[in-house]
Parts: sequence; C-alpha cells; structure tokens
Amino acid sequence: MSDILNHEDGGPRDAPALLLAGSLGTTLRMWDPQADVLRNDHGLRVIAYDQLGHGASPVPDGPYSIARLGEAALALMDHLGVRRASFAGVSIGGMVGQWLAAHAPERIDRLVLICTSAHLGAPDPWIERARTVREAGTVGAIADAVVERWLTPPWAAAHPEARDALRAMLAAQPAEGYAACCDALAHLDERADAAAIEAPTLVLGGAQDAAIPPEHQERLAASIAGARLEILDPGAHVVSVERADAVIDLIADHLDRERSTA
Repeated sequence: MSDILNHEDGGPRDAPALLLAGSLGTTLRMWDPQADVLRNDHGLRVIAYDQLGHGASPVPDGPYSIARLGEAALALMDHLGVRRASFAGVSIGGMVGQWLAAHAPERIDRLVLICTSAHLGAPDPWIERARTVREAGTVGAIADAVVERWLTPPWAAAHPEARDALRAMLAAQPAEGYAACCDALAHLDERADAAAIEAPTLVLGGAQDAAIPPEHQERLAASIAGARLEILDPGAHVVSVERADAVIDLIADHLDRERSTA
C-alpha cells in the first residue's frame, strides 16, 4: 500500500484546488453529493480523500494525533503538486483543517469547518470508544449508536437507504485506524490554533447535531478572526449528506466571495 492517502482528484488541473476531508468513520464517498457539482458547475479542482486509518488509506499503528493527520494531508498535497488549496472538513476533517491553517498557513487559501470543534472536553468518552472498538475488532460494535447521531430522525426515516449506506461505511472502517483517530480526539485542544487562523473561514453547524452541538461551532467561529457562522436547521452531524445542496451552495459561495475580494 502506498504511504499516500487514498484520494480522488478531478477537475481542471489549473483551477483553484479544494481538499475535502471526511468525518470520523467515513471515506471520501461521503463527499459524493458535493464533489462532482463543485468540479463541474463551479470549475474547481476537487480532491476528496480518505483520512489516515480510514478507507483505502494507510493504517499505521496508533495512537494518532491531529498533527499526524495534518501532516498526511500535506504529504498528499505535495504528492499532487498542489502548493496551495482551500480545505473543507467535517468533524475530525475540520479539526485537520484548523491544524493546517494554523501550522501551514501558506498552504491553505480558504477554510470551511463543518460540524467540528477546537476542543471536545473530557477525553473519557473517546478513550472508551477506542477501547470498545479494539476489543471487538470491528467498528460495527458501535455503528448503530454512532449513526443515530449523524442524521435527524425524520430525515433518516425518510431516507433509509442513505442511513444504511452510512452505517455500512462506518462498520467497514479498519478497527485500529478508527480507534487511533478516537485517541486523537481524546486529546484534542486546538483553541490556540483556532485563534491563530488567518485564512478566510466559514464555520457550518447542524442545529440538531448531538455529536458536536452548535455551541461548539459558535465558540469556534468567535475565536477565528472574521469567521462567518451558519447553522443549518434542520441538520445533524453529517450535515453534508442530510443538507447536501445547502452545503454545496455555502461552500461555493464562500470560495467565490473570498476570491472576488482577494
């Protein structure tokens, strides 16, 4: 297996680049509602990738850190010859985006942080989740409880095939990769990083997100100079699936708005 993160790279090579990073327990397929539209209708070079330890990406032994995930994203950019890109990430993907914007600001153009946080609080729930997955040897052991928090109940009931696809995606993730990312979340504290971010930033949340509630996005937006905050209602944790069209429009508007004033 290559040391480079698994990815799909499409769109004009001379267009502005946008990296898409998924949430814990997902692959680049979570971005299917957005990727082609952003490539074809908005003329972007879109690079969606599997997080370290996820999908077809390498699964080194844990524990991981957000810095390690960020360094893997930078290695992907180097591999693709992308000097500078915008970055959109959901949940742990957004945490990687914060690290990149703070520690490699010359590489990040514009930032979209979705259903994420700079600090999750007590580490115990993440330590326990990592232990459960490692002992079971499968992410399937926690899949039902996790997916229940990803979508609002009315939307999940109306779209059972989408709910089942997300559960299958989650359950199929490498147990050690998932658990090692839980280790990273247990020790997350990017509050100083968030305050250092200078890239134009859009922070999105879901009004019914039980995994990382909107007060986290409110605090995050308040800590990043000039950040814009949007809370989608209805919307739960994987708001990019449940509110796919709205997320496309908000990402495109943010990139176009900032480009027009650059």
